[in-house]
Amino acid sequence: MHSSEPRLGAAVALCMLAGCRTAPPSFPAAPPWEVRRLELQALEHFELRGRVAVATGREGFNANLRWVQQGAHSQLTLEGPLGAGAVQVSASENQLDIVAANGVRTDSDAARAELRARLGFDPPLKSLRYWILGVPDPARPATEALDEAHRHLQGLTQDGWHIDYTQYSAVVAQWLPTRMTLQRDTVRVRVLVDDWQP
Repeated sequence: MHSSEPRLGAAVALCMLAGCRTAPPSFPAAPPWEVRRLELQALEHFELRGRVAVATGREGFNANLRWVQQGAHSQLTLEGPLGAGAVQVSASENQLDIVAANGVRTDSDAARAELRARLGFDPPLKSLRYWILGVPDPARPATEALDEAHRHLQGLTQDGWHIDYTQYSAVVAQWLPTRMTLQRDTVRVRVLVDDWQP
């Protein structure tokens, strides 16, 4: 009877240690929203991979998305929209270039017209590089709906667009959105981020 007690105690101790090793790491509490907003708006380099679903009235498509941000330069790769293969979009300040799956390059106003025709709407690329991080474009007025508990946006209205943020994940030292829906008039864009590289 007594000989089993040490073994039982050792087993309990081992289970407790195992529990400590398998417990998920704690993530530090987010700083105040005013601090986070400025930090994310100043973030110039990031990369994400995910999926996008676009609906424009009766039309729509799904595509894989890769977004690489380097300073003011945004590069998006959409794979599979409208059955056209991979399309690369490069935007920087007032410059816009599109490279289609067949290698044909289009720029300036022709690129904007082609992108509008492919997507069914004019994507707000300048602001979208901020919205996808979960912050408003600092250059334009916005209305914010804040989750006080986690100190991040639940909703954002800016330039006629409304963005709902429904899921965030801890990435390095930030909470970044992984599910969001953008809506304006009859256009709805759903974004699911599978991987963030800030």
